[in-house]
Amino acid sequence: MSLQTPSLLITDDDFDFRQTVQEAFESQGFRTLAAGDGEEALAVVRRETVHVVLLDMHMPRLSGLETIRRVKELQERLPCILISAAMDETLVEEAQRANAFSILSKPVRLAELNGAIRGALWTTYAWQDNPTLGSQARIRLA
Repeated sequence: MSLQTPSLLITDDDFDFRQTVQEAFESQGFRTLAAGDGEEALAVVRRETVHVVLLDMHMPRLSGLETIRRVKELQERLPCILISAAMDETLVEEAQRANAFSILSKPVRLAELNGAIRGALWTTYAWQDNPTLGSQARIRLA
């Protein structure tokens, strides 16, 4: 599958975090979608074309982990990246069992997100990244 404009769904209950990530990836040519919690993310996945889902672990209504499980029921191949400020071995194991593509600790740098998102696009869709879009910014996303 060839992707001209990959779609990234950013799911986090922190509005400022969502806004920062949206701006960073839109400036790199991505189409971004946003959700404030897992229920909103599921609604977006049902109605929009989404290529990668980025999720915070701790959100109201549905955790990031539970949201991943439900996303996988809808679209098994859709890569999901989980981020958490409270990373531990148990969470990593549960995320792996839920088939999370990647698990990142908060605070996360933009370069880490870039790597995980581009890796998910390459692995899942054989997406050919435009190297001029890659950012090595050292922005910390709390």
